[in-house]
Amino acid sequence: MTPATITGGCQCGAVRYRAHDIGRASICHCRMCQKASGNYFMPLLEVGSLEWTRGKRGVFASSNLSSRGFCQDCGTPLTLETPTGTGLSYEVMIGSLDNPSAVNIDYHANKADRLEIATRLNDIPEATAERNLQNDAWNARIVSHQHPDHDTPT
Repeated sequence: MTPATITGGCQCGAVRYRAHDIGRASICHCRMCQKASGNYFMPLLEVGSLEWTRGKRGVFASSNLSSRGFCQDCGTPLTLETPTGTGLSYEVMIGSLDNPSAVNIDYHANKADRLEIATRLNDIPEATAERNLQNDAWNARIVSHQHPDHDTPT
């Protein structure tokens, strides 16, 4: 079950948020979400209210109806924002959450634009044992500059 309040932010930590009144989660396959995420699809979570707890997001008007919020420092996609009669309706990018595994996906949206590969991701074979060893050796050398998945004083 998705918690009532969630936190998240960008990769570098310059922008952080707290979301309340959690709604439904979807995987959007529309072309705009593909481009905005640089991926086959974009997992989104509806939130009733959003509080920016650190920094200021950049905003790009991706259409006449919606804008997309992102970190101006590291480029992390953060929100899909749609004007309502009383303010903004927000969806946050599930990958930007501190705990993305806490969210269950409820439905697929915009299937007409879904790329064929997205229908068979589970059919793609796992890496070979040799490739896993190469990946492990590479990963052991990494010193991450990524912000941790929780709020910090700075």
